[in-house]
Amino acid sequence: MHHKNILLLAKTTRYVERMRELRQPLDVSILHMAPDDFEEAINSGRKFDLIILDTDGLGQEMLNSLDDFIADSGYIPTLVVQDESMLPSLRLPVQGRSDFILDSAGQAELAVRCSMLLRPGDQSASSDIIAVDNMKINLATYQVYIDDEPVDLTLMEYSLLSFLATHPSRAYSRETLLHRVWGFEYCGGTRTVDVHIRRVRSKIGPLIAAHIVTVRGVGYLFRI
Repeated sequence: MHHKNILLLAKTTRYVERMRELRQPLDVSILHMAPDDFEEAINSGRKFDLIILDTDGLGQEMLNSLDDFIADSGYIPTLVVQDESMLPSLRLPVQGRSDFILDSAGQAELAVRCSMLLRPGDQSASSDIIAVDNMKINLATYQVYIDDEPVDLTLMEYSLLSFLATHPSRAYSRETLLHRVWGFEYCGGTRTVDVHIRRVRSKIGPLIAAHIVTVRGVGYLFRI
């Protein structure tokens, strides 16, 4: 797997920290540029393998300039971040491969969508596989296997398990898990986390369930 470069084009910094957390797991470098600095990115001569476009606050002129840049650069793949309230006005780049993600999506989904655009046809690269005892998590295909048999997890159960497994030996509060896995706009209570943890433990079996540790007064961690 070769190192990749991502251009994060955003007027705000709301995705900067989230992308920084993906640098090591995805083996990427991140360059954040505000729309006013876009010309600098174009003229830098730097090659980008993926553009992440946060549409919050961006005008049509900026989107048109991006279309031209993508075409002139050999149709760079693009991931568009869209607010759910603005979904009816979603506009993907005219040329090249593109995808979109809601601004409220969890970190696990963000990682998978970036990976699929960065490395099409290589979604089962070794860096996309997490192996713990008799469990394998394929981050590219959203699949979990126990003893090479697929486990029937819902998307949120998968996202919760994969988030904990990719951030081992660190305790996360229920509030943090709601924020990071369910998304920024989730309005449910913290009991949702407990319910999903219980369901995940029941589905993955006692050997792997023992890795998901309840930290009294805090939340949960995945122990390696």
